[in-house]
Order: sequence, then C-alpha cells, then structure tokens
Amino acid sequence: KLKPVQSRTKRELIQQTKKRRRKRNLKRITQKVNKVKVIFQKWIRERDKDLPCISCGTTKASMWHASHFKKAETFSGVIFHEFNVWRSCSKCNIFLNGNELSYRENLVKKIGVEQVEALEQLANETRTKKWTIEELTRN
Repeated sequence: KLKPVQSRTKRELIQQTKKRRRKRNLKRITQKVNKVKVIFQKWIRERDKDLPCISCGTTKASMWHASHFKKAETFSGVIFHEFNVWRSCSKCNIFLNGNELSYRENLVKKIGVEQVEALEQLANETRTKKWTIEELTRN
C-alpha cells in the first residue's frame, strides 16, 4: 500500500532554503576565520621573531606559537587583536595552558597596565563576537 505524498507548503520550503543558506554562510565564515587565523599567526611570529617567550622569557624553544592572552576559544572578539597575541614557547602555550599569570605580568611590562586592562575589557565586551565575511576580508 502506497503512502500519500506529503507536500510541503511554500512557507516550509522558504524556511528550509533560508536554513540551508544560513548553514552555508556559517561554513564560509568558519573557513574564512580559519584562513585569517593562519595568516595572523604567521604575522605574529614574524613580528616577534627576535623576542623571547612572552610568558617565561626563554629564547630557546623547539617550537614557537602565536599565543593568545585571552583565549581564542572563549574570547572571539579579540582573536585578531595584536596586543592579545604574542610569541610563546610550546611549553608555556600548550603544557602550561598559556602560563597565564606570567603572561599577564610580562604583557603589563610590554604594553602597560592601562592597555592590558583595556584589552581585558574589550575581550569581555566582545566575548561572543560573530565575525562577518566583510570584517575578515578587510586589510
């Protein structure tokens, strides 16, 4: 016995199309964020190539990272802020989870307490920022 075909209403079709479009745009934005992250992290490594680790001060490491003071996973609004990302050794960035206390102390020495506090405030205000394609393609 055949079941009757349920036809979708025009409204359901429009909603489904919008949902697909949003999903496709989100995928495009995520891909773009990931591409920009790679470029930004390379720029940080080049900018800081002659600097020691922001957290422990070592000048010798097997691998260098572009380490976020305010973690990228939590504070999306400052992922690409140049004061939020500095050269770090892999030991501090990975094994010491950013070595945050030393990172902050040395960041204050580097850019000043006012700038660090302003960065912390900006990070909290933009914690769940949703990047747009336009923002990610700006120079």
